[in-house]
Amino acid sequence: MRVSQYLADQQVAFEELVHAPAFTAQKLAKTLHLSGRLVMKSVLLQGPRVHLLAVLPAAMRIDLSKLSKALGGVVRIASEDELRDHFPDCESGALMPFGQLYGFRTLLEATVPLESAIVFEAQRHAVAIRMRCRDFVMLERPERLAFAVEHVSPKHPRPQAG
Repeated sequence: MRVSQYLADQQVAFEELVHAPAFTAQKLAKTLHLSGRLVMKSVLLQGPRVHLLAVLPAAMRIDLSKLSKALGGVVRIASEDELRDHFPDCESGALMPFGQLYGFRTLLEATVPLESAIVFEAQRHAVAIRMRCRDFVMLERPERLAFAVEHVSPKHPRPQAG
């Protein structure tokens, strides 16, 4: 099922954004001239007993040790084969954040404001969806956890306070 059809069926307001292909959430943010805090990336994880879908801002990265501690066991990023097996209707790496549609528990980074608009890939690298985070939470009912940290590029480290 296409995510746009799912959202229409649920009578949730959204905007479909067609754009040049972007193969990472950060490139999607740049392509759409948006902050990396508003563009969400979805990451399939293998948790202690089951797969999970983590949803977090493009400008952040998952702290696997923090998440492992919160979930009570080792968490790792799923392999490409696992992605293909579990998301056959998505282009490689273009996961949408609705894990429940695939039978997965969804985790949403706790720092994402409920009142913000969020943007995410819609199963293809050239289509994105913009909707209210509050509506996403109402539909998906994700568990909100603080599991991400700011992504710092090794080329451009943050200045240290001193």
